[in-house]
Amino acid sequence: MVMKKFMCHWNLTEKNKTAPQSASQIIKTLTYQRLGDVMPELPEVETVRRGLTKLVVGRTIKSVEVRWEKIVGMSAEEFDAEMADRKIEKIDRRGKYLMFRLSGDKTLVSHLRMEGAYYTVPADTTPGKHDLVTFHLDDGNDLFYRDTRKFGRMNLVDTKDAMHLTGLAKIGPEPTEETLTLDYMVEEFKRKGAIKPFLLDQSHIAGLGNIYVDETLWMSKIHPLQPANTITKKQLGVLRENIIKELARATEHHGTTVHSFTNAFGEAGGFQNELQVYGRVGQPCLRCGTELVKTKVAQRGTTYCPKCQVLKV
Repeated sequence: MVMKKFMCHWNLTEKNKTAPQSASQIIKTLTYQRLGDVMPELPEVETVRRGLTKLVVGRTIKSVEVRWEKIVGMSAEEFDAEMADRKIEKIDRRGKYLMFRLSGDKTLVSHLRMEGAYYTVPADTTPGKHDLVTFHLDDGNDLFYRDTRKFGRMNLVDTKDAMHLTGLAKIGPEPTEETLTLDYMVEEFKRKGAIKPFLLDQSHIAGLGNIYVDETLWMSKIHPLQPANTITKKQLGVLRENIIKELARATEHHGTTVHSFTNAFGEAGGFQNELQVYGRVGQPCLRCGTELVKTKVAQRGTTYCPKCQVLKV
């Protein structure tokens, strides 16, 4: 099987024009396989966005085939009629949502959830069992959406209404220097409740998930059960800085491969090699040497250092 350089698709022979049936066969794809309580977080979704931008932006969608209508929220015929002849002008991201900006002031909002994946193949490739949507493009390729669990969702809306969708209407600021200010955090963190579920709630800060919450709390020496409204302004300043820097660093490493994820060019995320606490239960803390422990917080596996991260009441 020969890959075209810098393209996310299979160059299939005439005798074998069938997409691979299992995620383990995907060589160049944008995919996640769930491991425990892991879901793609901001760095992984941003990696997907960057890959798709290079692969499909500028292409026109000739037609669409839908094999699981619940994914798109309308009939297959309606979705095809709405999408046909629209150009993919840009792909944005807000939190963990991909936003395909289409001609005609339309936006396709895509949430990958557990195992959603996009990849391109030569036109006329037979879809695999879990390839639920095919976008036929004008460059001789098809864009497949694969989702083994069928949890992902797509919503086609007028661009002006995109931020009114459930999940986006109340989403918090992006974790950047410009948008996540200390003043905002001081005000937002006046609310009660343990800090870990507080950070997992996308209405406070966009894009954080289990991996990077554990990492940034360890970096900031904050216990995952510490009430949000008891964290000092100085601690919030440290936490803010760690959130911004850690997510930016993870994005540059193409995200974390604790599940089988590769970006648009067949490169696995490399940030799993940089993790300091997540997935290291029973190993020594890299700061003090104390054995890391794991517990459940908000029904999520949570690893922390009992010496560095002391619960203060």
